[in-house]
Amino acid sequence: MGWAMIGVFRTIGVVEGITTLALFLVAMPLKYAFAYPHLVPPVGMIHGIAFLTYIAAMLVCLPGRGLTAWEWLKTLFASFFPFGTFLNDPMLARKQRTVANAVADTSPTLSR
Repeated sequence: MGWAMIGVFRTIGVVEGITTLALFLVAMPLKYAFAYPHLVPPVGMIHGIAFLTYIAAMLVCLPGRGLTAWEWLKTLFASFFPFGTFLNDPMLARKQRTVANAVADTSPTLSR
């Protein structure tokens, strides 16, 4: 079940990354280059909610999943930079596979 929680967190990370890119690459350029500020408030709010969800999900989904202190910091800092959550995702995918393999190794087998 621990691997599933990492999967949930990875999905939240992708959403957070997409909202960051929407804010920085769509809404803000429209505001500053084309004097069209109307997208910044709704996209900014969606991104803010996604960011807070990401931070909360870190605290719910990741404890006890074998992350080192460096991996925790890397995952936290990934949310502060565009493309950060996408660049951090391969590490989380490896951790998810490791946890899934550990669960598979310890699960009882059926004997006949």
